[in-house]
Amino acid sequence: MTKRFPKLFIYLLSALFLLNIVQSFFTELIYDEAYYWYYAQDLAWGYFDHPPMVAFLAKISSFFFDGELGVRFMGCILGVGTFLVLWQLIASKEKHKYVPFFFVLLFSMPLLNAYGFLTLPDTPLLFFTTLFLLIYKKFLERATIGISLALGLVMAALMYSKYHAVLVILFVFLSNVALIRNRFAWLAVATALVCYFPHFAWLYNNDLVTIKYHLFERPNQPYSFEKFTLGYILNLVLVFGLLFPWVYWALLKTKAKDRFKKALQFLAYGVILFFFLSSFNRRVQTQWIIVICIPLAILTYEYFLSRPTPRKWIMRLGLTSTAILLFARVGLVHEPLFPVVYETHGNKEWVNTLKEKAGDIPVVFENSYRRAPMYAFYSGNTSYSLNNFHYRQNQYSIDDSEEKVQNRRVLYVTKYAKKGDISYTNARGTLFYGIFIDNFRSYRKLRCLVEDLPIDLQQDSLMVKVYNPYPHDIDLGNLTFHVAYLNAHKQLQESNKVAFSPLNGAIDRLKSNDTTYFRCTLKSPTMKDIEYIKFGISEFGLRPGINSSSYKLEP
Repeated sequence: MTKRFPKLFIYLLSALFLLNIVQSFFTELIYDEAYYWYYAQDLAWGYFDHPPMVAFLAKISSFFFDGELGVRFMGCILGVGTFLVLWQLIASKEKHKYVPFFFVLLFSMPLLNAYGFLTLPDTPLLFFTTLFLLIYKKFLERATIGISLALGLVMAALMYSKYHAVLVILFVFLSNVALIRNRFAWLAVATALVCYFPHFAWLYNNDLVTIKYHLFERPNQPYSFEKFTLGYILNLVLVFGLLFPWVYWALLKTKAKDRFKKALQFLAYGVILFFFLSSFNRRVQTQWIIVICIPLAILTYEYFLSRPTPRKWIMRLGLTSTAILLFARVGLVHEPLFPVVYETHGNKEWVNTLKEKAGDIPVVFENSYRRAPMYAFYSGNTSYSLNNFHYRQNQYSIDDSEEKVQNRRVLYVTKYAKKGDISYTNARGTLFYGIFIDNFRSYRKLRCLVEDLPIDLQQDSLMVKVYNPYPHDIDLGNLTFHVAYLNAHKQLQESNKVAFSPLNGAIDRLKSNDTTYFRCTLKSPTMKDIEYIKFGISEFGLRPGINSSSYKLEP
């Protein structure tokens, strides 16, 4: 053990693991973690936004602990696992002499630091990227059936972590296209596809909802050089903190002398270039490029190992960065140390305040897949996110959470009302109102379908099919139909109520598990540059939901 991992390495890694466990215990969840905790309450082979690995990790964590640590424990395990595997990926025989340099280098990377304890899709993505590279390195040394099967399993685990994993696999393949003639490589691919089949089946059974959302339905913004491209370049700096000049210098100066090092370079350059090009279309989030930390950590460590002067500077700045990050980690728990209120501050407080006023009845949050699971986690009560035109679909749109609040007395929480039965403020001082509804009913799974595309606003009428997936008929008298007008970036510009006339004469209800055909006359929007429309249905006076895809208008 000490030959592979020096005692100092084991001591420092143990200290890091203990730090992450303590951090996990005392730090309130961030909103995304609460959302993924909500995933884990109903395990499936897929979810609206992501593949299921993050939910599996949260569920496994709950077997060992309660509370926040019951969400993050497996994140802590994978965090130290990433360090362990990274150490094995470093080829230098001198590495045992420079263990502190290794830890300072990695600990100085802000997101790599954070994902050592937070449970987010990027946490398993980083671990399985590292493990994938380790097995690929062994594959290059000597391909066998066993190694090929292991490589396939890890490729599947990568894809179960986050869809961005396809870039890891793609750029490693592009670094060695001769793999296309390697039967062991094809065995690895076949293994990965077989293991990933349950997720393919889930996507098929859920109408490819995740793919459609990410590729076609996700709202965007008009291009801005400052927000998009310049913001992306800033992200390339932020992901490595104070050490960014040395990291990118190591990438530029490293010469690939073998196929593995070439794979590291292709992975780093490929991801950087891919998202640079993407920045001309949409805003790139910092965590989307997190996988470059893995190849660049290896290249930076190995490049500067034999260069004492710059290594000393890296150690000095790295220790400074480490001190800053440790201070920030304390600030995640102790709010006064932070200049702003962060997501880990005040969640228990606002949840307890709201629970005192709501009692044990379910709480329905308008347009918030973030607050709904946070409330459920800290209160232990039922919650639901009711989404409308002004928001986006999410996991609450496709699971059975709507059924749990139907025909019940609920507290409907919104920040858009001017008054309510109760009110409360969150940690940032935003005022919310709550309205008690004695018999809550919503039908957000009704689907409006248009076949005659693209839609011409000048035509006399448009045929729209409305499918009712519910196990009961729905009274048309309780519904009103609406249309939303969207710009080229699928941002809502305006909405109108429209009349729907049944094609088959006078009917008063939508039959269960059946399709009803309507004619509607669309109004021309008052705003210009409208390129899409989508339909929404309002039930019992609620704001219209998101009941269709975005349909392209005829130019």
